[in-house]
Amino acid sequence: MSEPRPRIAVVGASRDRSKFGNKAVRAFVAQGWEVFPVNPTLDEVEGLRAYPDLASIPGGRLDRVSLYVPPQVGIRVLDQIKLADVGEVWLNPGSESPELVAHAEALGLDVIQACSIIDLGENPRHY
Repeated sequence: MSEPRPRIAVVGASRDRSKFGNKAVRAFVAQGWEVFPVNPTLDEVEGLRAYPDLASIPGGRLDRVSLYVPPQVGIRVLDQIKLADVGEVWLNPGSESPELVAHAEALGLDVIQACSIIDLGENPRHY
C-alpha cells in the first residue's frame, strides 16, 4: 500500500497563472501533493475543485495551509485554521504582518514565514 499524498490548502488560489496563488497550486500538484484551492469566488483552479473555506475541504487533516492573501484577509482565516486539523501554516511573502503573526502564535499555530514554492525545491519563475 502506498503512502498517502501530503495534503495542502492554498488559500488565495487564483485562475490567473501569473499570480503566486496559481503558481503554488501548479507547483504542489507537480510535486505530488493533494491540493485544495481555497477561494470563495471560484469553483475551480487548474482543473481542481476550489473550496470557499477550509471547513469545506473533505478528508480530514491537512499537512499544510499556505496563505497567498493580504494580511487583513489572512488574519480572518486564522480562526478557521485553528479549528481545522492542520500541520503547518505557511505565510508567503506579502501575506504576513506583525499582527497576523502574533495572532497565529497566540492560537498556537505552527507558523513558517517563507515561500512554500521554494520549500518544495521549485522556482516560482518556472510556473
